[in-house]
Amino acid sequence: MPITRAATQAALRLGAVALAGSLLAACGSGSSGTASDKPGGEVTLTVDLFGSFGYKEAGLYAEYEKLHPGVTIKQTDTEDEADYWKSLQTRLAGGGGLADVQGIEVGRIASVTQQQADRFEDLRKYGADGLKGQFADAKWAAATGKNGEVLGLGTDVGPEAMCYRTDLFEQAGLPTDRAELAKRWSTWDGYLELGKQYKAKAPAKSAWLDSVGSLFSIMIGQEKERYYDASGALIWETNPALKTAWETSVKASDAGLSAKLDQWSPQWNQAFAAGSFATIPCPAWMLGYIKGQAGDGGKGKWDIAALPGGAGNWGGSYLAVPRAAQHKKEAYELIKWLTAPEQQAKIFAKQGNFPSSTGAIAEVADTKDPYFSGAPIGKIFGDAAKAAPVQVLGIHDQNINQQITNALSEVERKGLAPEKAWENAKKGVANTLG
Repeated sequence: MPITRAATQAALRLGAVALAGSLLAACGSGSSGTASDKPGGEVTLTVDLFGSFGYKEAGLYAEYEKLHPGVTIKQTDTEDEADYWKSLQTRLAGGGGLADVQGIEVGRIASVTQQQADRFEDLRKYGADGLKGQFADAKWAAATGKNGEVLGLGTDVGPEAMCYRTDLFEQAGLPTDRAELAKRWSTWDGYLELGKQYKAKAPAKSAWLDSVGSLFSIMIGQEKERYYDASGALIWETNPALKTAWETSVKASDAGLSAKLDQWSPQWNQAFAAGSFATIPCPAWMLGYIKGQAGDGGKGKWDIAALPGGAGNWGGSYLAVPRAAQHKKEAYELIKWLTAPEQQAKIFAKQGNFPSSTGAIAEVADTKDPYFSGAPIGKIFGDAAKAAPVQVLGIHDQNINQQITNALSEVERKGLAPEKAWENAKKGVANTLG
């Protein structure tokens, strides 16, 4: 996610991945003009992303500029992917204000391939079809249009785990060993039960988890079919797995286990350093976000364990080139390099965004993260990526998820009855779908 990534990612990576506290540039700030280009054939490439893809933080832009004299890269960011997507749609409709490279969260990629293929470059014209073997099959297929167009190159995926604060666990008298915790919260009921034990002895102003919306998103990421079935039919209202995720989230709210923080809000960002919650469901792309928000003071206080209820995926992202971009070929060369196995491996080591490149996945298997108490993130997220279901992606996945998490926020923050909140979610989805 970038993220979430999903994403955030859910890019949200998957990504996307929304996702470093310093990335607070306004929506729609990407530029497609050539005014910033320098004389003598030098090129300024604009990159517009959401959250934290980690390229700047990992030094990849500086490395690319060194390898390609005359190229300057300027990145803009929007922290909240929903705001980013809304702005991107406005600019795509108008044809102006677009960057040379635009990030796409995995929950939006079906919209691109099924409804907006004419607004993005078919990367086959630059030779992208020769890259297919570098990516996981599902990652490549999701960005392929109905006529075989290659509309984006995959950045990360969002295998899921549970991040937790060892110092807060110790203060509440809970175990901190990641293997023991994985056993104790092997189910979501076990996770909630441990949360109740934490609440009984928790440090002041500290809750078990950040929000029940994040709990819902991580749980639904464990399912192959979520909002649509394989035929493309909407099933979210009747999907029993979704109902279970909703009901579990409501249970967490009723038990008072949530810090009641809307994800991506300023209050949520501040809570990472303040110790306002002890656990957060974390797809791989969330690691970079936690580092950015908790800062140096959080190093060694966080750890990671396997996720309750089995493997899943939340988020992951793509890099795409709009047809209105000013430097299409140069933009393609940049995203080809950024998504190559070597660069994906560097991003994972620095930010935690898990690779979608098969070569990079093998390369990062033994990676550990000192910030997260030396957690074997290569194994934890690698195992999760192998076991996660290949999800059915629909046009409005991200919009439906947003309406449901909005409704859950009403439950935990406003005390709205779950039945009423569910009705509000249904109305919100109906309005979104038009």
